Amino acid sequence: MTTALITGATAGIGAAFARRLAADGHNLMLVARDVDRLREQATELHDRHGIEAEVLSADLSEEKGIASVEARLADRRHPVDLLVNNAGFGNKGRYLQVPMADELRMLKVHCEAVLRLTSAAAEGMQERGRGGVVNVASVAAFVPRGTYGASKAWVVQFTQGAARDLAGSGVRLMALCPGFVRTEFHERAGMGTDNIPGWMWLDADKVVTAAMQDLARGKPVSIPDARYKTLLGLAKLTPRGVLSGISSRTGRKYGPS
Repeated sequence: MTTALITGATAGIGAAFARRLAADGHNLMLVARDVDRLREQATELHDRHGIEAEVLSADLSEEKGIASVEARLADRRHPVDLLVNNAGFGNKGRYLQVPMADELRMLKVHCEAVLRLTSAAAEGMQERGRGGVVNVASVAAFVPRGTYGASKAWVVQFTQGAARDLAGSGVRLMALCPGFVRTEFHERAGMGTDNIPGWMWLDADKVVTAAMQDLARGKPVSIPDARYKTLLGLAKLTPRGVLSGISSRTGRKYGPS
């Protein structure tokens, strides 16, 4: 049986990946900060699907947390066949309203942790000639909208470049770019969601189904819904200056309240 490691595994897209991969027969290494929730989740998935589910409590905004997950991914005796870098968060407020410490914490989780964990996993995968990495980004990566979007744009660009460099090695890398998904993300950031239209919301399990299909097809970027593919197609045709203004107004309307 293969093993998948998922960061940010206890809620939202991470939990949906855990459910899907367990149902498909993968053993799991579940990573998050809350060890009690991790253990409860691991027990439930083991009892329901008969797979082995280990837990690793790690805060990826801290050096110790990143290093502990790196070490697990580098363990050649217990190889990880699929890495899902899902851990992430948002800060409430515009540029210069958010404390610099919080901005740097976001970059550590979204960029440094993704780089280091992807590299730790990909080295072993390249040696074995197989494996996959899913780096969870966002459609925010494609519009000029603050530090969050900038960090997710880095995830997309890094993943695409790494995928090209590892082409033919048997290792697949993909950036997953969903739109609004019903998770704990907005609540944790103190962001209101009542003003977001119903049609913009995506289901986490459906997002994961689309992501796994796109990973199997070898796509370097997955946008898991026709609605958002259409919106991003229109965005590509919009002049950058106009798009920046639309993004700013949309962010005020549908972002933190």
